[in-house]
Amino acid sequence: MNSWTVRVARLSARHPWRAIAGWLVFVVLCLGVGSAVGTNSAKTADYRVGEAGRAETLAAEAGLERRAVEQVLISARSGAALDEGAARAAADELSERMRRLPEVAGVAEPALSKDHRILLVEVALKGEERDAKDKVGALVAQTSAVQERHPALLLEETGSPSISKGVDRQRSDDLALSEAITLPVTLITLLLVFGSVTMAGVPLLLALSSIAAAVGLSMVVSHVSPDAGVGTNVILMIGLAVGVDYTLFHLKREREERARSGGRLSPEALVELAAATSGRAVVVSGLAVVASTATLYLASDVIFSSLATGTIVVVLVAVASSLTALPALLVTLGRRTERRAPRRSARRVRGGDGRVWAALLRPAARHPVATLCLSVLALLALAVPLAGLRITEMSRDTHSRDIPAMRVYDRLNEAFPEQRVTHQVVVRAAAARSEEVTDALRAVAERTTADPLFSGASRIRAASDGRTHTLELRVPHLGDSDEAYASLDRLRRDVLPATVGRVAGAEYGVSGDVARYADYPAHQNARLPLVLTALLLVTFAMTVYAFRSVVLALLGVVLNLLSAAAALGLLVLVFQGTWAEGLLGFDSTGSIGSRVPLFLFVILFGLSMDYQVFVVSRIREAVGDGVPTRQAVPAGLRSSASVVTSAAVVMTTVFAAFVFLHIIEMKQIGFVLAAAVLIDAFVVRVLVLPAAMLLLGERSWWPSRPGRRSPGAVAKSPAARPAADVR
Repeated sequence: MNSWTVRVARLSARHPWRAIAGWLVFVVLCLGVGSAVGTNSAKTADYRVGEAGRAETLAAEAGLERRAVEQVLISARSGAALDEGAARAAADELSERMRRLPEVAGVAEPALSKDHRILLVEVALKGEERDAKDKVGALVAQTSAVQERHPALLLEETGSPSISKGVDRQRSDDLALSEAITLPVTLITLLLVFGSVTMAGVPLLLALSSIAAAVGLSMVVSHVSPDAGVGTNVILMIGLAVGVDYTLFHLKREREERARSGGRLSPEALVELAAATSGRAVVVSGLAVVASTATLYLASDVIFSSLATGTIVVVLVAVASSLTALPALLVTLGRRTERRAPRRSARRVRGGDGRVWAALLRPAARHPVATLCLSVLALLALAVPLAGLRITEMSRDTHSRDIPAMRVYDRLNEAFPEQRVTHQVVVRAAAARSEEVTDALRAVAERTTADPLFSGASRIRAASDGRTHTLELRVPHLGDSDEAYASLDRLRRDVLPATVGRVAGAEYGVSGDVARYADYPAHQNARLPLVLTALLLVTFAMTVYAFRSVVLALLGVVLNLLSAAAALGLLVLVFQGTWAEGLLGFDSTGSIGSRVPLFLFVILFGLSMDYQVFVVSRIREAVGDGVPTRQAVPAGLRSSASVVTSAAVVMTTVFAAFVFLHIIEMKQIGFVLAAAVLIDAFVVRVLVLPAAMLLLGERSWWPSRPGRRSPGAVAKSPAARPAADVR
């Protein structure tokens, strides 16, 4: 009762209004400071990996980097024949307007499609490729102005900046939708758990305030670790899940102790008892999530770093709220409010472990060997589709067609197939070899002219110092097609070594969208062993720290691997096929997003500690009271059954809401995390873990054994006095 978690809770309970005010000030301060400093968004250079990244760096250092490009399609309305004279007049007016804009680097000559139905105007933007979406509004305004002056024509705009802006808008709408789904379902779940509107609102309010504070803090932290635009998504997803769960663990234990004491203990004493047990479990669980998520930094990828930062910040804030603001709120609610719910809560604490949970726990209790074998076989069966896992980088072509710019993009690809993809060959050599490099690049262009994988169009540019040259090659295939990847492979393996590769001292590489799509998964696969090794070691160390048991640590690692593999297998089964497209509202790419598996492993290993710490802590308490392990296992599971169920439902609801998003990678992340939580809560923790611990018996705690708790520990606590004494 003298641990630091108890001391913090005791301080908050004794000065509740100060603690609540302090928490509100902290949240407002985080938001205020975050808004003042703003978000430091990741730059184009932060995304560079592999050969494509090296080539882009060479080009950027010479001022030859690719520029963001907007395309304006001019066509006749209602499928009528295009009046080329009117279309060229509109194109000339548009080009003149665009050239006047400070955001524009240049405008290309209008190009007519082969079927003479569409006239194309390409506009290159100045500055960072990643910042172009913030500048595209000025271009859209000029396109709209020309459209008004030429009502007989149809002017439509697309391009990477327009698409990125559309994706951001869609992501914002999706987040609002996920909130609209998640918040009511979470509130209903908490109402069923507590039977009290007031008590149900406490976890939700604390979670939302934690999310608000984390958003502000993440803006500040982004100046150390740049934000890749996914921070808010992960803060909302993880923050609501763990924020509610941590508060739920604490609340349920407090109400359980209240029911057990029969009203003889003061609110302060109950808060301290909860802090001494569930409070410690929340801290250990939070640290486990933080430690496991931190391994994502080893991936050396700005998006994974952004995901890790958002997760770590929101988890730490959620832990802080459960240790400071929550005890103050519980005391402030007062005895009158608390007395109406305790009887119902007491019935839930006892009744929630009734016939349903008795039936669920019976197989592991009566037939541990059979339960363990069958459960493991079932998990392995779910993991079988994992053998066919195909990981790809989700390209621009996978974005939802609900985005207007994507529909125009499809028309562009159809009308101008020769411009679908561009490879950029970058060569740097001594200035004295400039002519030799130019000849080698011409040879590359000649070799690809007759190749059906290339369109034959090419352009050579040279830096002013003569050291760096680029060659742009067009490919008449979509960026996510096998032909596009084949053209990149042929260029890198065959054409370049036989031409540019023979220039003495030359550095060279291929960049472009396809090169990025190919190099990112390769970079990630190279880092995967390091990240997974660190993850396994961190999980093992955190479990040993929590329970002083090497056996439980090894068991936890194995169980986490099993549940993650089963969830990934289910993901492959659903998303790599087409049978679930109509059910979940997606168009299958035949692959899984390159970031999904690693993110699942890291987050699941952390979140699974929620259930493991809470369940095993209850078992350990019973063993500490002298109960044999084989009796303590079912007793601990029964006492934690209702809270584990509630926590799993809340987490699943939060993650499942992301399945309704349009972005395919977020759909996959939401689905796989929801599936993983269900598998972990209702298979691993209910069947596999108890069966294994029953078979291991006292060996579960090797090399230590939980010490017996002092029966007078609670009585010695200053706050643990009868309620009448504090009136």
